[in-house]
Amino acid sequence: MNSTPIDTPSRRLTVQVNGITLVRQVECRKHLVDFLREDCGLKGSHLGCEHGVCGACTVRLDGKVVRGCLVLAAQADGCQVETVETPAPSRRLKALQNAFIEHNALQCGYCTPGMLMAALDLVERQPHADRKAVREWMSGNYCRCTGYHAIVDAVCAVLEQQRAGRLSDDQAGEAVALTGTPA
Repeated sequence: MNSTPIDTPSRRLTVQVNGITLVRQVECRKHLVDFLREDCGLKGSHLGCEHGVCGACTVRLDGKVVRGCLVLAAQADGCQVETVETPAPSRRLKALQNAFIEHNALQCGYCTPGMLMAALDLVERQPHADRKAVREWMSGNYCRCTGYHAIVDAVCAVLEQQRAGRLSDDQAGEAVALTGTPA
């Protein structure tokens, strides 16, 4: 039996990823996390459960935190996508990266990008969050290595820095390389 390949429907996608406008032809069924990893070469967003449960694929779509495995790339047409690899991270993201290192809030690194994006959302939306609120906010992101105390400690440290006036959005930071983050 001779089989012919089935054409997969695709569409043109224009999206701004980490401040860079991209125009790509993508399969209609391709998820945003796969688009970022395969088409954009951005490996920070990881595939974990592929059901929106673990949070390893967390990114921001037009400023809103989403699970990249639950959003089709085509849904991002005309949108802005921000990943943990953003070349000009805010001072808050830089502070979170440093706090994760200082508080030993990462081991294998697989969950770290999603944790950082969720934590950044918390720091921006709930600057007066207490430890309990941090635990609840971060509960949608799973970590199999560190437990959660170090992650909560890191986020609380950044919230405290912010409340003390040592962080602001108007100044860009430099990216911190987090070693151990698998591709």
